[in-house]
Amino acid sequence: MGRPTQKGHMTTSGRIYDTLRQDLVNGRFQAGEKVAINTLKEHYGVGLSPLREALNRLAAYGLLEQENQRGFRVPRLESRELDDIAEMRRELEGMALERAIRFGDAEWESELLAAAHRLKRADMVPEEVDEWERLHTRFHRTLVAPCGSVWLLRFIEQLHDQFDRYRRMAPEAPEVRRVLDAQHGELVALALERDIKAARALMDDHIRRSYEVALSGVT
Repeated sequence: MGRPTQKGHMTTSGRIYDTLRQDLVNGRFQAGEKVAINTLKEHYGVGLSPLREALNRLAAYGLLEQENQRGFRVPRLESRELDDIAEMRRELEGMALERAIRFGDAEWESELLAAAHRLKRADMVPEEVDEWERLHTRFHRTLVAPCGSVWLLRFIEQLHDQFDRYRRMAPEAPEVRRVLDAQHGELVALALERDIKAARALMDDHIRRSYEVALSGVT
């Protein structure tokens, strides 16, 4: 049997990176938990080399901490870090939303309405948590997609991943969740009306409410 090709190795590494990234964001690992590489190999069915490559990428991305020669650990939850993440979300996402409203065309409007509709339908099936999270991420990406800056979108995506890690660890807050769900529709309406000032104010409030929920999970 021949050795795995470089392309196959990269494909496996990319797949395990995406899967692990999602599992870390979704709270399937405890904050502060040491990552057992042999356990991960068995659980995800991958070899050591692509797994280590994925873990190194996740450490560079900020979802894991590398402990010298002792492996990897899931970062602990800290209120100071969450404060920083939330503040940067308000700054960068507000900027991206303003630019998206200025630059967005009719195709963006259609995609935004479709993303909001799918998310609203998922709101009515609360047991489908992973599907809701996927659609929630897609909605927020679509909302700022035409901002015109690849780097701004990259920073926002990384902030979302870090923020969601805190949010998924927090206790459920049904009353706040209902308000946040309603705000998604309000954000769409303001974006379509091209009301930049009101849209930015609502985005600030949306992030603030989400932050308060996420903060409740920090001990």
